[in-house]
Amino acid sequence: ASASDAKIWAACRPRDPALIKRSHSTDTLWRAILAVDFVWAATRCGPCHRRIHAAKRPQVLPTNSSPTRRLVFGLAVACGWFWTGPVGLRGDASESAVANLPPYARAAGEVSGSLKSVGSDTMNNLVALWAEGFKKFYPNVREGIEGKGSASAPPALMEGTCSFGPMSRDWKPSEIDAFEERHGYPPTVVPVAIDMLVIFVHRDNPLASLSLEQIDAMFSRNRKGGLTDDIRTWGDLGLTGEWQDKPISLYGRNASSGTYGFFKEVALFKGDFKTTVKEQPGSSAVVQSVASDRYGVGYSGVGYRTADVRAVPIRIRSGEPIPAEPLRAYAGEYPLTRFLLLSVNHRPGSGLDPLRREFLRYVLSGTGQHEVTKDGYLPVTPAVARRSLAAAGIETP
Repeated sequence: ASASDAKIWAACRPRDPALIKRSHSTDTLWRAILAVDFVWAATRCGPCHRRIHAAKRPQVLPTNSSPTRRLVFGLAVACGWFWTGPVGLRGDASESAVANLPPYARAAGEVSGSLKSVGSDTMNNLVALWAEGFKKFYPNVREGIEGKGSASAPPALMEGTCSFGPMSRDWKPSEIDAFEERHGYPPTVVPVAIDMLVIFVHRDNPLASLSLEQIDAMFSRNRKGGLTDDIRTWGDLGLTGEWQDKPISLYGRNASSGTYGFFKEVALFKGDFKTTVKEQPGSSAVVQSVASDRYGVGYSGVGYRTADVRAVPIRIRSGEPIPAEPLRAYAGEYPLTRFLLLSVNHRPGSGLDPLRREFLRYVLSGTGQHEVTKDGYLPVTPAVARRSLAAAGIETP
């Protein structure tokens, strides 16, 4: 573990859901304390010494809010953080991260049963890859995968109709309350991959970059990012010629999607979407819509990128354009970076059954994280993997 591991953890900062229910002012103060804690841990070049494990609190619920990220990154720069961990500046960051994780080893004894996943559409393909690979070790396992959106995960997990709930956003306070009321303890949420939410335009679009404020003024009717003027045409973004007077065609996800919620919180500064955004049933549909609409723009996870669209670099205020590249995500620079999560019903102090325990071990092994890179996402580092397993009560060597 190193400063870089704590930096990745802080970039999508693990958030205690108990804090979600605090007042804004109290939560802001607590975020500052946590940010200092991560910086302190990083300067010691060891794993984060703050235990993300508490008897009555769900661990590792990340927040991706822009103010939190800026606070953490500002402190990181002030303390002189650099990328000195297992993933260096040379070579492929994703491959290096996977190489530092041990391959999965088959458990002794029988592992069988029904592995049911209900939740994020963004993670649908990824969970399918994990299930397929897991069954090579345990052929008697049966799987069922439903990608209805992150909003479908909490009720399915609460009712016991799924083994895992993939999510691309935090649990909401009301969802946590409902789960605790039913079970007497909160859900456990495990980071299993890193995603970059990307602004896609048609491959012929010459737009060089976008600021977060411009993204907000394009997609939001509130413009909480601070721009006074609405952005409706490509000329409003500085394009000339045939593009200048062409209306911007907006594509996005529906309200049941975790990607919708993440984008609303971070890119729209918690504002509201314009009614002109064409809501699509899945991430793939967003990308396909933009690919077939020369004047379209949409947002989706980086894993859905195709040759027919182009990812637009993002600027933070007046800074340099930041491309959606692995090193920029691992360094905590790309502003729309988030953890992808698996939620599980785990009673604190107890052990998971063999099926769920081994599936999590597989997912967070080098073998499982290789599937992450195949699907276009970024693997977690060894330190993040250890913390994730510990959150579910799984010991690691």
